[in-house]
Amino acid sequence: MEPTPDDVRTQLRRGTLEFCVLAHLARSPAYGQDIARALGRDRVLFASEGTLYPLLTRLRGRGWVDTTWQESPTGPPRRYHRLTDTGRAALDAFVEVWRPYRAAVDHLLEGPTA
Repeated sequence: MEPTPDDVRTQLRRGTLEFCVLAHLARSPAYGQDIARALGRDRVLFASEGTLYPLLTRLRGRGWVDTTWQESPTGPPRRYHRLTDTGRAALDAFVEVWRPYRAAVDHLLEGPTA
């Protein structure tokens, strides 16, 4: 059975989505719907809010993210997520590995440049 593009996308998301969330939170604290909107714009990184909230719970459990409740001007209070120092270290470790990893994959896919 040949993998479909959706199968490949799912596998890539499993390995990188939590770090994409950390990268988004590195810019500023955000609430879940904001994170979902930012990561789901092109439907490549993120497909469903149903995967986001369990992921945020795991990140909190690891100590990579803290949450606080803040009043919302348009409805009920919102849970804002903030990157912790431990989360920053996890993101830094990912970036250190990701860049050469991505370059190696790109090199294999595109072939050597002249």
